[in-house]
Amino acid sequence: MGKSRFLISLIFAKLAYLGLKITKLSGGTAIIGKYVLKICPDFLKYAGKYIEQKINITGTNGKTTTSGLISHLIKSSNHSLINNAMGANMLNGVVNAISVDLNPFFKYDYSVIESDEAFLEVIYQKFEADYLLVTNLFRDQLDRYGELATTKKFIQNGIDLKPNLKLILNADDPLVASFVGKNKIYYGVENVIYKDGLTQTESKTEEAFTCHCGNQLKYDKKFYAQQGHYFCNCGYKRPQPKYSATVTLYKDHSVLELEGELFEIPLVGLFNAYNALGAIALCKELGIQNIAENIKTFKVAFGRSEVKYLNGKRTLIQLIKNPVGANEVLKTINKDANILIAINDNYADGRDVSWLWDADFSVINTIQNEIVVSGTRAEDMALRLKYAGVAQNKIKLIKSLNSAIDYIGKISKNDIIILPTYTALLKLNKMKSLKRNISLNK
Repeated sequence: MGKSRFLISLIFAKLAYLGLKITKLSGGTAIIGKYVLKICPDFLKYAGKYIEQKINITGTNGKTTTSGLISHLIKSSNHSLINNAMGANMLNGVVNAISVDLNPFFKYDYSVIESDEAFLEVIYQKFEADYLLVTNLFRDQLDRYGELATTKKFIQNGIDLKPNLKLILNADDPLVASFVGKNKIYYGVENVIYKDGLTQTESKTEEAFTCHCGNQLKYDKKFYAQQGHYFCNCGYKRPQPKYSATVTLYKDHSVLELEGELFEIPLVGLFNAYNALGAIALCKELGIQNIAENIKTFKVAFGRSEVKYLNGKRTLIQLIKNPVGANEVLKTINKDANILIAINDNYADGRDVSWLWDADFSVINTIQNEIVVSGTRAEDMALRLKYAGVAQNKIKLIKSLNSAIDYIGKISKNDIIILPTYTALLKLNKMKSLKRNISLNK
């Protein structure tokens, strides 16, 4: 009976997805999964039988980009896989992606599933797992996750369900490096070189982290937030990575030197270099071939360093959702660009927007052009910019996102940068005025 329900749920998923595409009533990233689970509560258990190796990616920032990089490298090596490419990473979204893509007459080499930190345990209760990559842990959506200790416990609970799980961990993040598991493989950055006039800048809002002994961690090198080469007087220190890279950052891409090999990454910022390094480390563990050649052709997911065109102007879209992520994105901003910041407080964004006051918006207070603010919390963003030192006559508040896009498209003489929260990003992705996705190295 269970297998019959599973097959019925697959038929339903495919018909429902076709119907949503025709009617355009929904993007179909989670709603189908909700009803699939009503038909077959054990859907993930049955689906797992069609997949040889199962990979999950979790953490605060970089899940979608890292998942996309891994999927691209696997597919480029002619392996089959299932991936929740649109980034719907809670239980319904994961089931949605698998049910829409899975062919019950075919066996897949891999699944690459991005998983929300709070839902990893729920997913692992039904789904087998071989690899888990953890990107980083930063304060994010305090109304959902609480403080970092809570988020870390969510992930550790999932790990505890799978004792043979192979963990791919960011050695430079002391919270990530301290996860408990039998099989731990670390990746990390040895040095960062800045080119094209880029320089390392420290955020005014960085937090201090303590060792398990209670003393504050010290650093030989600190790259951003809590990430770097840390140690404590008690003897605790950053674990030695198996995969260690020197990163060179340029305005429009980065280069990783790893084991004497160069990897050109078509993404901006140190945060994306970390995402790429994690993806490379995992793919090397899988034995994937031609990584350096294939990673150059990676196309970004929507809103993650994605480039489109608005009224013929190059438009870079960068998702922001927490202080550390926003700080790293803000460091990459061209001061001659025209900026639109769209802040929503829907459930998927996090209801609590107090994080705006922890992000360092003062780095853009010398911007030459108007900064347009939009979204349901546009007033909050305008106030935050005022206290960050942005002149009031340079802050333009347009609550409607459609109107804000029209406005900035008309006034802009240079490149445009759009910084949206998640639900604003979903709306942007549907706008016909934003044309043609291209990769950053074009």
